[in-house]
Amino acid sequence: MSKRKPDTVSGVLIVNKHAGVTSHRIISACRRLYDTQRVGHAGTLDPIATGVLPVLIGRAAKAADYIIRHDKAYRCEMLLGLTTDTEDVTGEVLTRSERLPEEDEVLAVCRRFVGKILQTPPMYSALKVGGKKLVDIARAGGEVERTPREIEIYSLEAQRLAPDRYALDVACSKGTYIRTLCADIGRELGCGAVMAELVRTRTGRFTLEEAVTVEELEGMTPEERLGVLRPVESLFEELPALELGAFHARLIRCGSDLYQEKLKTDFPEGTLIRLRRSGTFFALGRAGIRDGVPVISLEKLFVLEEL
Repeated sequence: MSKRKPDTVSGVLIVNKHAGVTSHRIISACRRLYDTQRVGHAGTLDPIATGVLPVLIGRAAKAADYIIRHDKAYRCEMLLGLTTDTEDVTGEVLTRSERLPEEDEVLAVCRRFVGKILQTPPMYSALKVGGKKLVDIARAGGEVERTPREIEIYSLEAQRLAPDRYALDVACSKGTYIRTLCADIGRELGCGAVMAELVRTRTGRFTLEEAVTVEELEGMTPEERLGVLRPVESLFEELPALELGAFHARLIRCGSDLYQEKLKTDFPEGTLIRLRRSGTFFALGRAGIRDGVPVISLEKLFVLEEL
């Protein structure tokens, strides 16, 4: 078995995904353009969807479990009077309705979805049940029971585009399916609804305005492509930072706990912390309690060499 070649580049690439391709296709293009196999992403977008897809290159791929927790924002178009098996316009039509609700009724129902709600994940999703993706089960003609999950819709603004079409601007927690949100709104209205278009406009602090397309990346020189990468630390800007001296940095890199009393810190238990040495981010730490004493433990190491 051949060894993976060392990471020669690491960073965060904010891609503006185009329609008609899977997120995996975007990853394949980035592997080729950055000449590395170690590439991941945070938050799959359906082929129909476009917009912000954070791509994690090199050792940044270790952060996938953290960035996927970020809040997100979307703009979508909701088509009324229709239901499909995929909850979007690409699916097989299940029902049609000639009755379309008035605008004030649509807006009132949309407002009822703001806040913490329960949402049942769709069958056409990448979630796994019994080791199998729901989408694979659905494509084989099957269906399994799914447990509703709590999500939060922070804001939902609806604008009428046509009697059967509305633009929705949604800010939401992780794990929210916009297709399912449209379907649930349509069910409440009694006419059905599907998602017609979707653009992810924000993931965490990363916005569509700063994203680049694969086509733009293709036209760049290798140096320009490196220039659009963001540092790994940009994924964790909302976390408190802690500068460590050489001694404590070496200790925690070796897996030893750091006593908060010695560091003169008082982070609450469970707090994630950016660990820095000589002004450079190298790891995540987590505050905890060991034998009744507040400590900071190594959570994830992002820089192998000592600084």
